[in-house]
Amino acid sequence: MPLVTLSQKELHRLEVVQKIRDRRLSVVQAAELLHLSRSQVHRLLQAYDQDGTGGLASKKRGRPSNRRHDEDFRNGALDLVRDRYRDFGPTLAREKLLEWHQIAVSTETLRKWMTEAGIWTSRRERKKQLHQPRGRRDCLGELVQIDGSHHWWFENRGPKCALLVYIDDATGKLLHLRFAGSENTFDYLIATKAYLQEWGKPISFYSDKHGIFRTTHGSEKDRTSGLTQFGRALYELNIDIICANTPQAKGRVERANQTLQDRLVKELRLRNISTIEAANAYAAEFAADFNVRFGKEPRNPKNMHRPLADHENLDGAMCRKEFRRKR
Repeated sequence: MPLVTLSQKELHRLEVVQKIRDRRLSVVQAAELLHLSRSQVHRLLQAYDQDGTGGLASKKRGRPSNRRHDEDFRNGALDLVRDRYRDFGPTLAREKLLEWHQIAVSTETLRKWMTEAGIWTSRRERKKQLHQPRGRRDCLGELVQIDGSHHWWFENRGPKCALLVYIDDATGKLLHLRFAGSENTFDYLIATKAYLQEWGKPISFYSDKHGIFRTTHGSEKDRTSGLTQFGRALYELNIDIICANTPQAKGRVERANQTLQDRLVKELRLRNISTIEAANAYAAEFAADFNVRFGKEPRNPKNMHRPLADHENLDGAMCRKEFRRKR
């Protein structure tokens, strides 16, 4: 006698059909119990009488799905991935197949195909975090993390350069991006000025202890004497700057940098962008798309950005100043 495999749903139907044949249940009661019409219940009874328990098993079991992609479609998608997106993860590769080639396939299906073809290897289980993650702030503009990522953004098409990243702590949204030759005070002042013109003044910026943001020299009596040029500019505009004690403390922007080094590099490649000027022209478009995909709603909808006060001079604050002692 052949072995019949039934799902939980089919086992339930078998139990109801047997109760009908034992006259312990009427067809009307069975239809209500199974959420079927009476004619559907009669078809189940007919199948059971004709083929026994196997008559209630799905006829599709063991057969290829009707929704399965054919081999030509699968091979065509994989050829494109091999040719153009070999170093892309399944999620990003799926997005590019749809955006650039109008090929629609689910992420999990593409992940399976890429794994079977040896293009993608599943990541190992990540090590347990040793540091307790810091909770997000509640409001947009309450804390904005800033960092510079020195990387081969243009791969072999252009020079290694830095990307200055401004990311909101509450939402994870990119609020400003600027490519620069290096991580330096001049470009940070330009980038911050553009940020303030677009968004207004956040409560605090959160950075590492790079020399651009923090100095160990200064007078205990005069607060401004121990500030860097960048710190002095923020002080004049009444914006706090907090310097993290460890890299893990600013994990939000560090993780964003890892995502950018994966996704942004590939977007620049696809658009054949190889200069800092062209990359800066594209940066806002990329940030807008990034925020739609990865941004979160803040716990509190209040926007903490503040407008410039009447007495605050943005142009005057965001420039290098030298103080010379009179002889």
